[in-house]
Amino acid sequence: MQTRIIAVANQKGGVGKTTTSVNVAASLALSGGRVLLIDLDPQGNATMGCGIDKNGLDATIYEWLIENQPLEQVVQHCNGGFDVLPANLDLTAAEVQLMQAERREYVMQDRLRPQASGYEFVIIDCPPSLSILTVNALIAAHGVLVPMQCEYYALEGLSALLETIDGIKEHANPGLEIEGILRTMYDPRNSLTRDVSRQLIQYFGDQVFRTVIPRNVRLAEAPSHGLPAILYDRTSRGAVAYAALAGEIRQKHQRAPVPP
Repeated sequence: MQTRIIAVANQKGGVGKTTTSVNVAASLALSGGRVLLIDLDPQGNATMGCGIDKNGLDATIYEWLIENQPLEQVVQHCNGGFDVLPANLDLTAAEVQLMQAERREYVMQDRLRPQASGYEFVIIDCPPSLSILTVNALIAAHGVLVPMQCEYYALEGLSALLETIDGIKEHANPGLEIEGILRTMYDPRNSLTRDVSRQLIQYFGDQVFRTVIPRNVRLAEAPSHGLPAILYDRTSRGAVAYAALAGEIRQKHQRAPVPP
């Protein structure tokens, strides 16, 4: 079994990045295979969204990334049947220490790739910025999943992210691919949403996931209960959409070999 490492990234906040990370991890786990969700955001929202108290942890991703604590001593098991490498504000200190580290952009790759071999999928929830943490995630990953709202400024932000990905591909991680562009908070009644969606498909073709994630109350409620949507209300439109997205990712992963 080859491990597929997917970074969920967009430097713009509020696009459903953490919601996507948690729900893709849960949906992939429920469809079989071991899954690890890595919370790489100091806000620790993905950690909380999985029902883990970010303030009551003995060890977090900080201890794993900076103090070389083994992965199995830090991960928490989530109700959804997947593991979580949790985060809290301690991760802010990791950013400072990474800046002074040797091979600072490669720290995560050097730690993660040898230790993640027991997992089929690793999903990394990146912070909403192109920080040293995000760069580490992009260098460690095989693919980048880009969640975005179909709104006026979204295409401009997407261009900046794609430039960063191209730079990383050229200089540090030649195997990095676009896993897919995901349209989130999708409202088909909105003409701007439809226009931006059309433009995305026109420019990026089959790099745009067929699945769209609708605006959905149950999806928004689930994190406050510490549950992925598929466990909170598996019949909700949001949960069904993320299950379909997991199916697309799994299908793609089974078709294509993971780059070395």
